[in-house]
Amino acid sequence: MEEENQKQPKEAGKFIKIKKFTFIMGIFLVIFLTAGITTIALTFGDEKVESLAPDKHAEFEKLYSTYEKIKDDYYEEVDEEKLVDGAINGMIKSLDDPYSAYMDKKEASSFDESISSSFEGIGAEIQEQDGQIMVVSPIKGSPAEKAGVKPNDIILSVDGKSVEGLSSSEAVLKIRGEKGTKVDLSISRAGESEPIELTIKRDTIPIETVYPEMLDDGVAKIQVTSFSEHTVQELKTALEEMSKKDMKGLVLDLRGNPGGLLDQAIEMASLFIPNGKVVLQVEDRSGKKVVYKSENDGELKIPVVVLIDDGSASASEIVAAAVSESADIPLIGVKSFGKGTVQTVEDFEDGSNFKYTAAKWLTPEGNWIHKKGIKPDITVKLPDYASLPYISPDKELKASDSSSEVKAAEEMLKEAGHDPGKIDGFFDEATTNAVTAFQREQKIKETGTIKDDTTVKLMQVIREKILKNDTQVKKAVEVLKKEINK
Repeated sequence: MEEENQKQPKEAGKFIKIKKFTFIMGIFLVIFLTAGITTIALTFGDEKVESLAPDKHAEFEKLYSTYEKIKDDYYEEVDEEKLVDGAINGMIKSLDDPYSAYMDKKEASSFDESISSSFEGIGAEIQEQDGQIMVVSPIKGSPAEKAGVKPNDIILSVDGKSVEGLSSSEAVLKIRGEKGTKVDLSISRAGESEPIELTIKRDTIPIETVYPEMLDDGVAKIQVTSFSEHTVQELKTALEEMSKKDMKGLVLDLRGNPGGLLDQAIEMASLFIPNGKVVLQVEDRSGKKVVYKSENDGELKIPVVVLIDDGSASASEIVAAAVSESADIPLIGVKSFGKGTVQTVEDFEDGSNFKYTAAKWLTPEGNWIHKKGIKPDITVKLPDYASLPYISPDKELKASDSSSEVKAAEEMLKEAGHDPGKIDGFFDEATTNAVTAFQREQKIKETGTIKDDTTVKLMQVIREKILKNDTQVKKAVEVLKKEINK
């Protein structure tokens, strides 16, 4: 039985609550170094988690017996708190769910810090998947994005130590650190035969989530990079700014947006959806649904298209699905990430906590996009050179070298307008000549080798070319102009 027209959640402290039970709806675990942007909330139900006291649960006799035996008879003194943490962690890991996790006091404290107005780290969202640590998406303008970290990258090691088998919260503590310090990551990426080695300098990452710009012919593009507590207000301000510039159509860019606060997603979707239309549904294991509807007095009266990609996840998928199914707004890009579950957090008195998957969210039409993603109405890929791997400026590439980095550099040189000859990963005379010509053009010391300023400038030129030839944005503008000119 559905509860129709459920009121939207309101903020309460660091989470958003409905009634008494807090649900986290947002993206996985944040590399706290990356995010104060992924915690959320929905709640319904007044039930409390009952105490797991021994007299109430005979099935726990084995657990308590093991605890007592280890505490009393193990050949060395044991940390009792560590034993309890391990038992809870093992229980949650047995769920085999990347979105359920136990956080000890230190990890929980980092989790709380991650929802502040800024944070220090590399700026990337991660989740645990099948025993591996996977990148959901780097944050716009972050050290991770600048270093070339991409959605679906698998982090193999941190500072030379494997992270295989770690939870996302455990991996977070290894990756995060103070501004100015460096972290070495070894990354596996689809299509690359060898791991990619990155050295990333941590920095302060402010939580700025909305980036507006006016394109040609009255088309505005507004990129939303995550859903934090002020995102909708930032978007409204951006819309007002663009309206003053005679905005006639809007490209809402949700690419690389890993998620965030649920109330912000609902409110944002409502800006584009007629009042009373469904935004999303949340369903528990009994099949009971809570339906969220738009409470908007009047949706935007201009044509809108939405951009998505494989880094669009969770809350951004809620918005994309909602505007598509309830407002017939076209989606352009490539298939989204596919995160369709809801987590709830339980706090312990000692400051630790655990989160577990308690429900799933459905699109307005009742579709579950989990592990499937959302297919765009119009599929458009970025140019191949947008996927070229990162090259570390600290590593020198020179004549007679042969590697995947050399091959990537050759492809970059070609896109920059300097022919490196055969693109085969071998640094030959043609490659040297291309490098020298590029350095001359960029007014860099002509060494014929690729390192430091040459590497940085080469990757910068490619980034600028991607921005100028953003095929997904171009298609969105084309679609909008047809609507504007009707």
